[in-house]
Amino acid sequence: MQAPQPPARTGPRPLPLHLAIEAWISQLSFSGLMLSKSVSRPSSLNQLPLLPDLLPKALAESQSPPVDGPFPVTSLDPVRLIDELTRTAKDRLATFAQGVTRYQTHTAYRHLAAPDAVWLHGAATLRDYGGTGPAVLVVPSLINRSTILDLAPDRSLLRTMAAAGLHTFLLDWGCPGAAERTFTVDDYVSRVLIPAVKEVARRTKMPVRLVGYCMGGTLATAPAVLVPEHVAALAVVAAPWDFHAGTEGFRALLTMARPAMEALITQTGEAPFDLIQTLFACLDPTMVGHKFRRFAKIDPQSEDARRFVILEDWLNDPVPLVAGAARECLFTWYLENTPARGLWRVNGTAIDPARVQCRSLALIPSRDRIVPPASAQALARALPDAQIHTVPLGHIGMIAGGRAVDTTYRPLIAWLEGAPNISKA
Repeated sequence: MQAPQPPARTGPRPLPLHLAIEAWISQLSFSGLMLSKSVSRPSSLNQLPLLPDLLPKALAESQSPPVDGPFPVTSLDPVRLIDELTRTAKDRLATFAQGVTRYQTHTAYRHLAAPDAVWLHGAATLRDYGGTGPAVLVVPSLINRSTILDLAPDRSLLRTMAAAGLHTFLLDWGCPGAAERTFTVDDYVSRVLIPAVKEVARRTKMPVRLVGYCMGGTLATAPAVLVPEHVAALAVVAAPWDFHAGTEGFRALLTMARPAMEALITQTGEAPFDLIQTLFACLDPTMVGHKFRRFAKIDPQSEDARRFVILEDWLNDPVPLVAGAARECLFTWYLENTPARGLWRVNGTAIDPARVQCRSLALIPSRDRIVPPASAQALARALPDAQIHTVPLGHIGMIAGGRAVDTTYRPLIAWLEGAPNISKA
């Protein structure tokens, strides 16, 4: 029987947006140059949008010899400058397109099979990764696939935990189906997460050590408050809590776009994947272009290229957020900041981290562009006597990067095992 063909890649999603951003960057630099009244002064060009990055050679090749005087000035040849701008802009766009094509046609795919489900609840599954020691339940975000926690044999937090002896379970939220169409965040916590915690406790006959990554860390705080008898420890990894910390630009965008987003969510019953990806792209509009131009220049058969492709496949694997949860996360959390203000409730109970009775750990990546470190630090400060460990990586790199094993996995496992305190950063 012939093996099924993997799905065609259409990323980076939404591709039209990323193509438009790349073209916009070039056009903005051209427009700024045309409007500049000081084109003869190289120092003024540094103020134009992204021009120094777009034009590394033009500034050197277009300069005339300095003019002597008390304030030396280097003039530019405008014709040569425009020619160099045009060439460089075309090269950037072509390199980006080449990187996208190489990604879409690459032969690498993730082939790591997950363990069979030991518990089902609608779209959600509980997966047992093995181990015989303390029970650990890992909770991912609702808006991305859980495979980021099990990306490759040597980049798998779940398998590393199990190999260290921890009895490791994963709560895989799955892709929402008919049973979840009317869910709110309250439903995800009370109807899926808390029952999963109780199921792990029942199976292992011991309270559970909870590990929540990203939004999963925010959600994992709730069972630690609501069912403390079933939770032995709480570790939150890059978990947002103060949604007004370092998010001014993002909140301004949400406020402006809210009427259109509300209409789309109402019409479709969800926040579509491409809408969520667009919001993430707004956090750093140049990031996708930069990484695909880099990818275009590396050996496509290298291990570096293979890892890039597998990680991009995870980033572009759609998981929509159902309407009720989307409204709460995007508008109630980000705009009203209900968690940090003590107003987030589940089943009528305020989720106050100060009420967490078990020991706790907060792992905070210092280079996080998705969850500002100040947002995660707010949760760490709210937890009673939480241990804080700073990781010198980004939001995704701390889980799936080349240094993740040493900087994230090992300290986390040592803490979960009840070893002496890890060093504080």
